Amino acid sequence: MSTPEDLKDLYIDELKDLWSANDQMARLIKKVASKASDPKLKDMLGASQEGISKHTDILKELIVAQGEKASKDHCKGMEGLVTEATKHIVEEGPKKGPVLDAVIIAQYQRMSHYGLASFGTAASYAATLGLKDDNKKLKQATKEIYGADEYGTKLAETTVNIDAKDE
Repeated sequence: MSTPEDLKDLYIDELKDLWSANDQMARLIKKVASKASDPKLKDMLGASQEGISKHTDILKELIVAQGEKASKDHCKGMEGLVTEATKHIVEEGPKKGPVLDAVIIAQYQRMSHYGLASFGTAASYAATLGLKDDNKKLKQATKEIYGADEYGTKLAETTVNIDAKDE
């Protein structure tokens, strides 16, 4: 990442950072999805991988549309979240069952909230730069991420956390 000179530079940096964040989150989800025991959680994680892939394709498209090389910048923020999630799910988490499912949802939501903030920021930059199509795509991605986050909350509150409490 070079030193940004203007809002367009910030926008491109945000897109490249998001691409890296998505890749890191997708790798972790792939690694932990098989550890989930709740079928709805497994489905959510599978759908999330598809959504992340779709959003990454959009990011690549938007980067290239700005005349930039399709490349990503390593996202240290997501790296920290992935390190923390790996610790709680893989290294120190329960081996299986509802308590592990609750941990998976919590860590998934932490990473998703990073995505919400970042996609929202990128959409705001795009709007200010007059990039209406970019703004529309980024707002749609934000909406989809928010929907997945809401579903995770609902799943936790109606099933997983209750099962974990009774464990």
